[in-house]
Amino acid sequence: MLIPVRWMTSMLLPLMAGICLLPAMAVAAEVSSETQGCLGCHSMVTPGIVADWKASRHSRITPAEGLKKDAKERRISAAEIGGGLGETTVGCAECHMLNADRHPDSFDHNGYTIHTVVSPADCASCHPVEVDEFDENLMSQAHANLMDNPVYQMLVDSANGMHEFSEGAIHFKASDEITNADSCLSCHGTDVQVTGTETRVTSMGEMTFPVLANWPNAGVGRLNPDGTVGACSSCHMRHQFSIEVARKPYTCAQCHKGPDVPAYKVYSVSVHGNLFKSLEKNWDFEAVPWTVGKDFTAPTCATCHASLVVDENGQVLAERSHRMNDRLPWRIFGLPYAHPHPIDADTTKIVNQAGLHLPTELSGEPVGKFLIGKQEMAERQERMEAVCAGCHSAQWIEGHFARLDRSIETTNHMTLQATGVLSQAWQEGLARGIPQQANPFDEAIELKWVEQWLFYGNSIRFASAMAGADYGVFANGRWYQNKNLQEMFDTLKFLRASQSDKP
Repeated sequence: MLIPVRWMTSMLLPLMAGICLLPAMAVAAEVSSETQGCLGCHSMVTPGIVADWKASRHSRITPAEGLKKDAKERRISAAEIGGGLGETTVGCAECHMLNADRHPDSFDHNGYTIHTVVSPADCASCHPVEVDEFDENLMSQAHANLMDNPVYQMLVDSANGMHEFSEGAIHFKASDEITNADSCLSCHGTDVQVTGTETRVTSMGEMTFPVLANWPNAGVGRLNPDGTVGACSSCHMRHQFSIEVARKPYTCAQCHKGPDVPAYKVYSVSVHGNLFKSLEKNWDFEAVPWTVGKDFTAPTCATCHASLVVDENGQVLAERSHRMNDRLPWRIFGLPYAHPHPIDADTTKIVNQAGLHLPTELSGEPVGKFLIGKQEMAERQERMEAVCAGCHSAQWIEGHFARLDRSIETTNHMTLQATGVLSQAWQEGLARGIPQQANPFDEAIELKWVEQWLFYGNSIRFASAMAGADYGVFANGRWYQNKNLQEMFDTLKFLRASQSDKP
């Protein structure tokens, strides 16, 4: 006799639940009973996730054991671990059942109340300093800084919209939610919301789950259902949450690859990148603290921007930080002009004299009251130079940063010239942009203006900052900035000629 699948799974569910709780499924004595219940079923339903977690430090070390380590060796920043979390390893339950009343995505699952989206507030139980630092980081506000800025919203629409050719013209249309989630917001983060529930037939029977809009996503500025922002799993990917993965440049390359943010490409062709690719097999990416000359012999992204770095005598060269701009005086990408870093991570608060949410005027002057001052810039530069000093002499460091300063000066100059050409087109009525309160990103001369700073200016500055010279010259570098400026001027002449030919 054939038994319907729904009946069969409903009869098997009690049996499977019993199997899930068998002692043989235990990973270690310190694993909580709730997590053992999860592992028993999910070792069959999602074996990859379970295997990943078993390979993690979370599965082997309890928070209480972590607290006993010396300050420099400690990977957690909490002074104490409350809520009964300290004595068991950090497993499924310790993350997905934590703070259940704060999570709108909480739901009943085989007798447990769990939530799908683990947020920074959950991670803060053991890592409060890291979470607080990340909150003050531009990355944490990446969603709002993009989507709540009218200028950037027009750029997103121009890049992602389903534009139409009709009635003899191109008509620019707004982008849609799914396309944005699949492009810009993959890195900037989506707005994850609970929109209802649905019942699905699973291998364990019928189950009800919350429906999450704009999911999946691990963008750095993700808006979580519990009201927090950010996703620790952007860099410490599920379910190993490995410090090794976070320290390798491949992780940063997920979002920093270009042409708008060519950090990984530049790093790959630099001497540092060559050393990494050649020698990484001999490096210790798990060591805390991270000892230059012993654990690694050339920097990765994390070395310069985040890691606790010491010399072989244990002297601290750089403190650990999840505020990624702690060692950055300049903000060198994403905007028309390089400028001092914003004071506040929420850059939508910035308004220039023209009423635009930009940290500079279109003429290049910084909107000073929203940006860090010279003293703070000097302190951040000093922190970065301390990392360099682990391998380089004072003369080398001075020469390197002099080149970066010059590239900031020259690229800003070249953007200003391109802005002058575009402004002339706007003034003469040959294009419609900011003066006409129109989209400044939907005509050929305007798109060339965007490329002048978003592609070519960024590439040159990254090449100087990371010693990847070719990206500063012919690979989207100075050659293309000069070529693009000439093409913008030729376009202006063409538009003038077309206008004069009209009766």
